[in-house]
Amino acid sequence: MSRVQSAPAAVLFDLDGTLIDSIELILNSARYAFEKLGRIAPPDEEWSAGIGIPLFTMFGRYARDDADRAALIAAYREYQMEHHDRLVRCYDEVVDTVTALRSRGHEIAIVTSKSEYLALRALALVGLARHVDTIVGCDATTRHKPDPEPVRLALQRLGRAPNEAVFVGDSVHDVLAGNAAGVRTFAALWGAFKRQDLEPGFPSAWLESISQLPSLLAATS
Repeated sequence: MSRVQSAPAAVLFDLDGTLIDSIELILNSARYAFEKLGRIAPPDEEWSAGIGIPLFTMFGRYARDDADRAALIAAYREYQMEHHDRLVRCYDEVVDTVTALRSRGHEIAIVTSKSEYLALRALALVGLARHVDTIVGCDATTRHKPDPEPVRLALQRLGRAPNEAVFVGDSVHDVLAGNAAGVRTFAALWGAFKRQDLEPGFPSAWLESISQLPSLLAATS
């Protein structure tokens, strides 16, 4: 049975560029991978445009074949795992805001293009893991953002209907996935993308700061 409409909305978050600032790590890892294999790395802005979709999809655009893609990903992981804890941090006010949401009864889910293991590692590092009810990573579904399947799986795990949740993300892939799943989408403007990058997805609302989220949820409940 669906929960009553007055229950606090479940809040689904993207991870990279929304809760954690891992942009430098992502770009450094990509540069390292291409350089290790003797390739010219794509410009940072080109790689950044793909933040929010799975790594194997991104490298598939540049790899010569499946073996080449696997080698690029392995090199990427080499740098990523060595430097992860040094280059990952929370954005300002994230911990306080997520803590406040939990205190108000909101369930929290992560819908990310990272693997669930790496997502949990990042969440534990920044002190957010204890606030998260479920993580949907790229290894949990066969289709990925901007497809709605990961968002729908998060809703299923939480036992929530689309109208009982919101999805907060910093990329157009997040907004499109959330809209297609029927949840309200809140565009985060502090991550890797600018407003003009997100406008084609038609988010339900805009957030200049994550600290605005609790009051926006209260106003739209």
